[in-house]
Amino acid sequence: MKFKAWRVESPDGEFREVEFLRPAVEGNQVLVRISASGVNPLDTKIRAGKAAHAQQPLPAVLGLDMAGTVEKLGQDVTAFAVGDEVYGMVGGVGGQQGTLAECIVVDADLLAHKPKSLTMRECAALPLSTITAWEGLADRGKVHAGQKVLIHAGAGGVGHVAIQIALAFGAEVFATVSPDKKKIVEDFGATPIDYRATSVEEYVAAYTDGKGFDIIYDTVGGGTLDASFAAVRRYTGHVVSCLGWGSHTLATLSFRGGTYSGVFTLLPLLTGEGRAHHGEILTQAAALVEAGKLRPLLNDRHLSTAEIDTAYALVAAGPLGKVVVEL
Repeated sequence: MKFKAWRVESPDGEFREVEFLRPAVEGNQVLVRISASGVNPLDTKIRAGKAAHAQQPLPAVLGLDMAGTVEKLGQDVTAFAVGDEVYGMVGGVGGQQGTLAECIVVDADLLAHKPKSLTMRECAALPLSTITAWEGLADRGKVHAGQKVLIHAGAGGVGHVAIQIALAFGAEVFATVSPDKKKIVEDFGATPIDYRATSVEEYVAAYTDGKGFDIIYDTVGGGTLDASFAAVRRYTGHVVSCLGWGSHTLATLSFRGGTYSGVFTLLPLLTGEGRAHHGEILTQAAALVEAGKLRPLLNDRHLSTAEIDTAYALVAAGPLGKVVVEL
């Protein structure tokens, strides 16, 4: 039996519809019929041939995130049944098939049951952003009630999820944001900080009495990470970054007695290690969704497989909200 997929043949090439034979499902694998595929900025970099860290040579079927329905199980799978609705970050890197396809065979450890209160489109917007935010705040930062947390780029894909996760853990949350997106972070429950009009020293003084933030999550990189080192709380403060790939001086952080950790969300997909934790994160995230504490920020455009090129162009341009292709 064959299935359709949409493949890029060369850097920045058009997506072409192709057909593949449906692969066998073995061991701990699950065959999922895909209903929606989320498009991340990373996907656009892979398409352009500018994401060596993702190890995805072209030609390739792209797409990391998806939501869909289980159609077949390997003999070792016990956590899912045929007909279950699931979501996850399951492929599109490391030479693995991506989610711009009618179906995909994936490691069951990467999946979680889809929250019932969200549509397939909404669920496909969550996996990469949610796992990245969770690993930074819960796993690395050990976020808890009573802390003051600063999220850089609070209206972004990872940022808006990070706000909600920090709030769910009981923290007081602040977020840097441009003035035109101020209401977005306010609606999610964070205090907006206009990073263009307010210096680091000014917002540290205004919101922490000059003590610094307990956790700072940098989702921007570059100078924003350097600014984070200067804004973290002395002795106990922790800076996390999912884009800490440049060269930085640690002197500012060291003089404050703070700590730093990086998040590289792709590691389980690339190495095979720690995949079950991704499924665990998404299971806990689904519980937050059902409790009304987590929701995705979606782009207004509804896009089909005939508009994949449009979807990728939209993401590359830096849209408001997550772009999803519906199959």
